[in-house]
Amino acid sequence: MSGADMNASMGPPLRVGIAGLGRLGKRHAEQLAFGTRGASLVSACSPVPAELDWARTELGVGTLHESFDAFVRDPGLDAVVLVTPTSLHADQTIAALEAGKHVFVEKPLALGVEDCERVAAVARRHPGLVAMVGFVRRFDPSYARAQAEIAAGAIGRPFIVRSQTCDQNDPSGFFVKFAPTSGGLFMDCSVHDIDLARWMLGRPKALRVFATGSIAIHEGLRPLGDIDNGIAVVEFEEGRRAVIYASRTFAHGHETQTEIIGTGGKLLVGHGAARDRVVLSDAAGVRHQAVADFFERFGEAFALEMAAFVASCRGDRRSPVDLADAAEATRIGAAITRSLHSGQAESV
Repeated sequence: MSGADMNASMGPPLRVGIAGLGRLGKRHAEQLAFGTRGASLVSACSPVPAELDWARTELGVGTLHESFDAFVRDPGLDAVVLVTPTSLHADQTIAALEAGKHVFVEKPLALGVEDCERVAAVARRHPGLVAMVGFVRRFDPSYARAQAEIAAGAIGRPFIVRSQTCDQNDPSGFFVKFAPTSGGLFMDCSVHDIDLARWMLGRPKALRVFATGSIAIHEGLRPLGDIDNGIAVVEFEEGRRAVIYASRTFAHGHETQTEIIGTGGKLLVGHGAARDRVVLSDAAGVRHQAVADFFERFGEAFALEMAAFVASCRGDRRSPVDLADAAEATRIGAAITRSLHSGQAESV
């Protein structure tokens, strides 16, 4: 057991409420209800009655709200977890902080830099409250090891990151209906890669971006101005660069992969999307099974992320992801989206 886990197991539990019980929200809720030491899931909020029924019957949550305002003002809550549409993140985070609640909010913090700055201003007025953004890959043991190796000088000076977030194709195109509020492919998926690139490169300032993309399968995205495959290049100060690829149409499974190139070597995380270490060779060829989705790939990281949030709220550790990093990820993601639409390089 880690030191954070040991500390989180002492004293009264942190009383946590969750807003948003969609695909990822249910995963977070299950983790809080059954797997996070030092936390008790006591409340849930959703405008969908069936989701509230699920929270009651499957998780034993006793307090249920359809109204976010009533939820966030509940004096029986110490902290809230927001897994709601991105367009609501900034205002809901502000409401939670002003109600005296610690906040975990899924990425991205907001679709615009101005909204990120509004959140940061309110957070500064409440220095005793934790406001943490869900950049889950920072908690993945493999990515954490890679960053530690870089910090120790294992590959010299890092100067290029190549990173991708590629989902297995869903023929139903479920994500199309969320496209108007997701911010588009780059903001929805590549914000993770943007944050990783800054983390691995030492948090350099971004100067300029260029993006291009296409629709390979899901034509329903076209009238929304979105794409299902895209490539972006980010130019940072001191000659550092990131090349980012995002896709919603991979045939074989979910494939997150990052390569960091330095003056003395390189690191590669996630190559091949392998589910396990079994490689099958037969008359049909040589192959292995791939992870199906982002939660299978990062299940452990999601658990560690929530444990870190709870430990931060309880004062056992400092919040490992700050609002400034979240604002920079949004700033770069927004510039990439502008470049996609303009067809030109855009300043950040």
